[in-house]
Amino acid sequence: MSPVVRELPPERAHELEAHRGVLWALGYRLTGSAAEAEDIVQETFVRALERPPRDLTRPWEPWLVRVATNLGIDALRRRQRTSYAGPWLPSPVELDATLVSQPQQALDSEARYERLESLSYAFLLALEALTPKQRAVLVLRDVLGYSGREAAQAVGTSEGNVKVVLHRARTAMDAYDRARCLPTRELQERTRHSLEQFMRCLLERDLDGLEKLLVEDVRTFTDGGGTYTAVPKPLEGRTRIIQLYLSVAQRRAEGARFEFREVNGLPALWIEFAQTVRQQAPRVLLRCELNADGRIREIHAILAPCKLAGGLRGVGAL
Repeated sequence: MSPVVRELPPERAHELEAHRGVLWALGYRLTGSAAEAEDIVQETFVRALERPPRDLTRPWEPWLVRVATNLGIDALRRRQRTSYAGPWLPSPVELDATLVSQPQQALDSEARYERLESLSYAFLLALEALTPKQRAVLVLRDVLGYSGREAAQAVGTSEGNVKVVLHRARTAMDAYDRARCLPTRELQERTRHSLEQFMRCLLERDLDGLEKLLVEDVRTFTDGGGTYTAVPKPLEGRTRIIQLYLSVAQRRAEGARFEFREVNGLPALWIEFAQTVRQQAPRVLLRCELNADGRIREIHAILAPCKLAGGLRGVGAL
């Protein structure tokens, strides 16, 4: 239980704490950041303590969701005004029942996207093309299944404006909608197999295997968060990417520890390097996206320590 919640009367503290998971999952969908999601929850609880709703006999959830939604919009606007060192990737999270749950009032409604899908990297990266308000409205309406009226109350606008904002958000999601890859068991198995093959080919310097595994216009994104050395912008092209990862494997693979983790609905490879190298990340989470033929079209390397330490829920010190 957070320090903020401990300061409330026991019955009120218990009621707020019961909403922690839903608020965290909302904050994460809104920002793609585990750290910002935690900040949103804490600040929401602070406001509940300092400026609670007038009618405490009514359910807390709509009020809490409204506060958290607007904090998420503010967080996105701050991030857009701040430069980021290199490509930005969402914080990887291990999913549990809390993260894929919905607010109570949305359980019986229809939503366009499945809850698990809305936590996938592909979906979170597609959301980056939206404005903060568009992202909030789309998450509330098409992920959590809020009505137009409920979404308008949460964002602080009219139902008519919600319709306009939602239409523009859905239009911006057209490219994602045409190539949706739901995190099914089959896709999970194919993704794990592809990562295993990718690592095997790197360790064995199997160039033919790598060329067959990667599409010609494959891209890679390395997120070092400005802390560790990383490729400063997305790299595209099979030959260049093979050279990059072969070079890293040759220098750092010996003695490394490899372990699969399921993050954001799909397997990813957790790698801890045996030797510490100055300005080089001591660990990396490697994940990939496949095309319709099962070949790797994108490789994501998350190096940023803040994302690996706090973003993997339930993994302790990792």
